[in-house]
Amino acid sequence: MITLTTNLGDIVIELDEAKAPKTCDNFKAYVRDGHYDGTVFHRVIDGFMIQGGGFNEHLIQKMTREPIENEAKNGLSNLAGTIAMARTMQPHSATAQFYINVSDNRFSTIRARTAGATACSAASWKEWTWSTGSARSRPAPSRATRTCRPSR
Repeated sequence: MITLTTNLGDIVIELDEAKAPKTCDNFKAYVRDGHYDGTVFHRVIDGFMIQGGGFNEHLIQKMTREPIENEAKNGLSNLAGTIAMARTMQPHSATAQFYINVSDNRFSTIRARTAGATACSAASWKEWTWSTGSARSRPAPSRATRTCRPSR
């Protein structure tokens, strides 16, 4: 498990390495390298998802590795409280950015949960929302990631 520590509390991420081995290896490599430390959730869409992992607190895009192969046909679903790698319209374009579903969606490769819960409800993410979902909006500091480390 991985603990993502934010100004709004911890998010514990449970990886499904059996169904999404390449995605999990990719995510763990970014965690190991400290890539997610100091990132912000730059895109928040109320009732849909929160996205982070690609920009620092000044909204400067972080460098990434090469994209990974899409593992979406693995039987996992994008239910509320799950996490998946963000990508462009190209299926094999995911690098470091990820999103956490706040409602049921369609694709997922990694499962997430808040500490002590099996899944997050949309209501638990209400504090993460603001009026615009634009990546150009400057997020409040409370939406910043402090650290992302393997759980002990």
